[in-house]
Amino acid sequence: MTSKTADRDYQICTRCIMDTSDPNIAFDEAGLCEYCHNFDEQIQPNWHTDDRGARELDQIAAKIRKEGEGKDFDCIIGLSGGLDSSYATYVACERMGLRPLLFHVDAGWNTDQAVGNIEKLVDGLGLELFTEVVNWQEMKDLQTAFFRSQISDQDLPQDGAFFSALYKFARAHRIKYVLTGANYSTECCREPEEWGGYPGIDKRLFKGIHKRFGKRPLKTFPLVDIMVYKIWYQRFLGMQIIKPLNLVPYIKADAEGELERRFGWQRFQHKHHESRFTRFYEDFWMPRKFGYEKRRAHFSSLIMTGQLTRDAAIERISRPEMDNHFITQEFEYVANKLDMTVNELQAIFEGENKTYRDYPNKRWAIGIGAAAMRLLGLEKRLFR
Repeated sequence: MTSKTADRDYQICTRCIMDTSDPNIAFDEAGLCEYCHNFDEQIQPNWHTDDRGARELDQIAAKIRKEGEGKDFDCIIGLSGGLDSSYATYVACERMGLRPLLFHVDAGWNTDQAVGNIEKLVDGLGLELFTEVVNWQEMKDLQTAFFRSQISDQDLPQDGAFFSALYKFARAHRIKYVLTGANYSTECCREPEEWGGYPGIDKRLFKGIHKRFGKRPLKTFPLVDIMVYKIWYQRFLGMQIIKPLNLVPYIKADAEGELERRFGWQRFQHKHHESRFTRFYEDFWMPRKFGYEKRRAHFSSLIMTGQLTRDAAIERISRPEMDNHFITQEFEYVANKLDMTVNELQAIFEGENKTYRDYPNKRWAIGIGAAAMRLLGLEKRLFR
């Protein structure tokens, strides 16, 4: 691999479309990036969606069903209405024969399409849904504080609410198995933390930013630190995170078609568009303010797994997902929903960019944990 330098000429991978907008990316002599090398060397050899994966999935399903006998539910699934969690729900019921409780966290930014997809799956599969509604005043205050912090990781408040609420509920109700839609097929290329891919829920970072910019106490906001759910919940209390989509053939277009045929589920224009805030943040705020395109990682994952050509990805990323008129409307919507004026949000947008390093954090400890997981083979994706 070539050396990693922050100040260098532009370069893009010769296979995928990851480029030097990731300031730490490295390329080999042929121009192949380290994400592609990681896929070839770490992920693909250990990723089995054939008979071997089917056998492993059957063993996991049998164990969950056995331990769930006599209980109302044998597992829990966090359902957003997006593709990954929706298809994981479908696989859990139709392929694994499980009886999941569907758990949805309403953080105030659901699109109508996401709500409709959730309802269609609940009705079509005959499942129960529990929805936890986050206190909007607290959610709003935390998101506004993060905006004022000027860091790129603007989706941390939503992610913190989603995962923390799910893990807390599972623990409180002694549900051992948590199924997720995390997968290699559409997510083998993990976006770098410079692009807002902060690795987990860092309670110290949340508190530091909120203490400086927040205005109201977060009395009910669900927040479980990464060290708690990774070590205490999983290693000591025995909670297990299951990723069924890594054990079945999971092709994005085929999965969308199957859900459409079976349930009338509606596909989204792009990944993460089930949240109106995430759509705004990833498609406008991040690329226009910081110069980071999460779509590069999304499309590169599909290239590596043979679901998208590089030429098609380059053409797609050459144009924004949202036109200027729509962006203007969404900018006003986000400002008004957060009780800001458009001018206030615009001033933040034009302000000095910062990173999580400008605030109290324990990224160093999370980094040690991530390195340990890589060493133990528990995490195959390139983590940086």
